[in-house]
Amino acid sequence: MKRQPRNKNLKYPLIISLTLFHLSISAADENEVAEPDTDEEYDIISVTASRVERRTQDVAGSIDVIDAERIESEKMFNIKDAIQGSPGVLINSKNSAYDSRLIIRGAGQKANYGVREIMVIRDGVPMTDPDSFSRFDFIDTQDIERIEITKGPGSLFGAGSSGGTIQIISKSVFDTDSNRIKLGVGEFGQGNLHGRLAGDLDDSNAYSLTASYRKSDNNWREWNEFESKQLAFKHGYLLDSGATLESELSYHEADLQIPGSMDESEFESYLESGEQKDTTSSPWQHSGRYSTIWFFNSRYEQEMGDLTLKPRIYANHWDHYHPVTGAINDNPGTLVLGTDLEMAYKHQLWGPSTLVAGVTARRDNTEGAKKFTYADVETSPPPPWNPMGPETILHTNSDEAGELLEEEDATNTLYGFFIQETLQPNRRTTLDIGFRYDRNHFDIDNTAYGEYSWGAASYTFFDTPEITNTDKTFNLFSPKLGLTYELSNLLNLYTVVAQSGQVPSESEIQSNPKLDAATARNVEIGLKGRAQAWSFDLALYRTTVSDEIVSVLNEDLTTEFQNAGETLKKGLELSGRYDLNRHFWLEGSFAYSDYSFTDFEELVRTGRTQTPVDRSGNQLPFIPRQQYGLGMGYSHPAGFKAVLRSNSWGSYYVDNANTEKYGGYDFVTNLLLSYQTGSHALSLNVENLFDKLYALEVKKSTSGDKTFSAASPRSAMLSYTYKF
Repeated sequence: MKRQPRNKNLKYPLIISLTLFHLSISAADENEVAEPDTDEEYDIISVTASRVERRTQDVAGSIDVIDAERIESEKMFNIKDAIQGSPGVLINSKNSAYDSRLIIRGAGQKANYGVREIMVIRDGVPMTDPDSFSRFDFIDTQDIERIEITKGPGSLFGAGSSGGTIQIISKSVFDTDSNRIKLGVGEFGQGNLHGRLAGDLDDSNAYSLTASYRKSDNNWREWNEFESKQLAFKHGYLLDSGATLESELSYHEADLQIPGSMDESEFESYLESGEQKDTTSSPWQHSGRYSTIWFFNSRYEQEMGDLTLKPRIYANHWDHYHPVTGAINDNPGTLVLGTDLEMAYKHQLWGPSTLVAGVTARRDNTEGAKKFTYADVETSPPPPWNPMGPETILHTNSDEAGELLEEEDATNTLYGFFIQETLQPNRRTTLDIGFRYDRNHFDIDNTAYGEYSWGAASYTFFDTPEITNTDKTFNLFSPKLGLTYELSNLLNLYTVVAQSGQVPSESEIQSNPKLDAATARNVEIGLKGRAQAWSFDLALYRTTVSDEIVSVLNEDLTTEFQNAGETLKKGLELSGRYDLNRHFWLEGSFAYSDYSFTDFEELVRTGRTQTPVDRSGNQLPFIPRQQYGLGMGYSHPAGFKAVLRSNSWGSYYVDNANTEKYGGYDFVTNLLLSYQTGSHALSLNVENLFDKLYALEVKKSTSGDKTFSAASPRSAMLSYTYKF
């Protein structure tokens, strides 16, 4: 059985509590504390929105929780397997690996790979760099218990979260009921092997050991392979005082190839054949990321009457070989050290109140990072009008590193303070008042020996090295005011006003040290309903982002980043589920997004001439007006389960000028069939059941060229799990 820690407030993994509200509104004194109902409630407990356990119905904000049942039913080859379908959230992957690109309410759109403007947390530890870039190669997707998504700014967990926060909660060391061996094989060379062994060393000590291996050839397209190896050891210690200490040490090794994009004719060929096995017209055929990571995390929790202490320390060391557009990044190692000292205090202020406060500190130190040319490239002779000029790069032939372009040492230091008071002036009203302040400092020493010239499509080397030091500090203030009112025992109304700052990335800061942080301000109102047979969430929001960081081309055709313009994001999100009976259920989601530039001039280049063009009033590219999903499931007491989920991403503009739209995709459907008997389970996951061929993303440059990133055709994976 699962042995829970003695501390009753520490629940790892978090569990679903069942409660059903009665329908009548109580006539009791509004200032009295509500007594627990004799009926059962039905809701899910969350910790991400407020850092303390709270029903999602009581959270003043939009939050989605992907529970253990959903995660268990997915093949979890990629985190997108669980997240896709949440309204207002887009997550896709070019090769079904950890290269997930994540967008929440339009935030994160600038990132061509990875995650920007969204805070990613694993068991309370930030996976997001101080400059807001996140990677998923730290995450063992086979060891996830639940995922919580909060949308919009105002997170207590960290800076750089203007789009929202995602917390990934892994299986607890105290969960000795989840031992298993899982084996999966599938199309396109997919393979998955996972094992978990957990138990008690004695009455006070518990342990778990997990190992995972995933791979895929993805041979429907060139340069599309993926492989990862992960090993983790966790230890849990129950002190006589009731305190709990949980620690983890893990190792991750991940190799990822990122295929080149297609032009329009190549994409049309893909639509006809269902595969793309020749090199594309993209010059950069050999992008990828090859990384190793050591990760350590230790958290302590002690309850002393009304006061609960939650200190945490963490460390990780990662390196990568990272061929990208124009150059190859080779980082021999970044060392991250951090701590988060949190406390929660229950008291009486304006009714029953809870104060959550803490400080956080983190230091990322990189020494000896280098940037190289591609050594093995195909080139064309210089143009006739410049016969002494450099040769133009047509495409790469391999990811072999060539000459040294840059050397860099960098230190990112983050100090933060957060506080939130939750008040309950009467039994129906909950008020959250809080803020987070972060001081983010960048110290970057860079020596450049050359660069990739976008205009000439070639490498240029300097006569003397260019030495620069970037010393920049950002002060981010993220206040939040939330109000939840219980209309009835089934319905809660909420409103929230919040703000978050968004720091630039390291490369953006180096391009322009005068950059300021962008600021996102959100006003939202919503309605939540919970009952035993149904649930729904409705949210209406208005987010203004000022000092947006945009890229512009200089006269010498180099790229620079500037604070320019403002965007307005207005939207509606609706999701719900209805249980028809004990065996059948239906679910659905819908998002309406009206995102536009309110103040933005784009520099359009013709030859070597740039002309500013006003884009104010235009829609943001890539974000459709409509996004929707449907799902249905059947579960039989004999152990059989079937689930169909379908997602649609509506048409969207492919450029800032709004000259052309791409049709998106309709009803891309995934199927799960599973059967469980005793300790044995067999499941079949089919992605893209009807083999729809479409583009994950389409972009159009100011010169009119379009690029396409193709989605995967249909693929199936068969998995066997033995639990013990």
